[in-house]
Amino acid sequence: MSTSTRVAFITGAAGQDGSFLAELLIGKGYTVYGMVRRSSNMTNLDRLTALRHNHRFHIHYGDVTDIASIMRILTLAKKDYFNTLLNVKEKGYLEVYNLAAQSHVKVSFEVPQYTANTDAIGTLNVLEAVVQLELTPHVRLYQASTSELFGSTAPPQNEESLMCPQSPYAVAKLFAHWAVKNYRDAYNMYAVSGILFNHESERRAANFVTRKITKFAAALHRGQKSVLEIGNLHALRDWGYAKDYVEAMWAMLQQDSATDFVIATGEQHTVKECIEAALEVVGIPRIEWRGTGLSETGHNAETGDLLVEVNAKYFRPTEVDSLQGDCRKATDVLKWKHTTGFKELVKIMVLHDIQELGI
Repeated sequence: MSTSTRVAFITGAAGQDGSFLAELLIGKGYTVYGMVRRSSNMTNLDRLTALRHNHRFHIHYGDVTDIASIMRILTLAKKDYFNTLLNVKEKGYLEVYNLAAQSHVKVSFEVPQYTANTDAIGTLNVLEAVVQLELTPHVRLYQASTSELFGSTAPPQNEESLMCPQSPYAVAKLFAHWAVKNYRDAYNMYAVSGILFNHESERRAANFVTRKITKFAAALHRGQKSVLEIGNLHALRDWGYAKDYVEAMWAMLQQDSATDFVIATGEQHTVKECIEAALEVVGIPRIEWRGTGLSETGHNAETGDLLVEVNAKYFRPTEVDSLQGDCRKATDVLKWKHTTGFKELVKIMVLHDIQELGI
């Protein structure tokens, strides 16, 4: 079937994943309806600059906490979808990607109710909007789930691993994860959750640790003298490139049956390694680490200059120490595998941040 007849609705379209996904779908010939919050700042909307004048990309204001706005935009996408069915012999589906979320784990401890309303009830609203508009037979729905669901469960984690959430964010996402399963069973809805491990990019928000690190490295390259204050240097994460991961989102909605998938690289790196990789890009090949715990510091091994220090305020009330995805199911079924390595990802981000500073 020609993808020129395909229609998609993306919540959180101005986010890191939403903007990459919109570009991917437009490139495949889709008509895309993107929902963004009225409060989205210009930095977020700038991610959509390349698509703003594309006649197949439609931005609408809405919020997943407001089911009326979801139904309004979904109704527009529905009309477009049914119009395409009049002109094709092979019938496709209206694809719904629910990416909207309050996704910062540390922030979720500060605004737990807001996080629950957005990530849990917001997902329920999207599912219920599909049902209320009688779109269940016509929709394929993707839910952005998260590796934070696994919490303290030992790695590697796969689709069958115990879920033990350690933050309000993860608890809200667990509700959403099970809501998708429930609607899949109750309404025979093609609804899947992508359990994505940490995925970063040059579009990552500045308050996330990876982007904080790469922006620090870029500032050093510009000659700005400062010290990077960081939380848990030894947290182990499975980091991939968001641009690779949206390919997996799309692939999940092209299968014969609905099932959940872990999406990951299968590799682990510490926050400390991320710092070292970023500083290597800007010509600091080796960091000398001194001390332990809250007293640990990182210094330029050649000059002795202090570059990194630990600050207790960046620790979470309950830490998740180790995440590593087992994505063999995605490799076998979706034929998906990440293409961007860890150091390459960090380099992409640092070079972008250098360019952003006008260097």
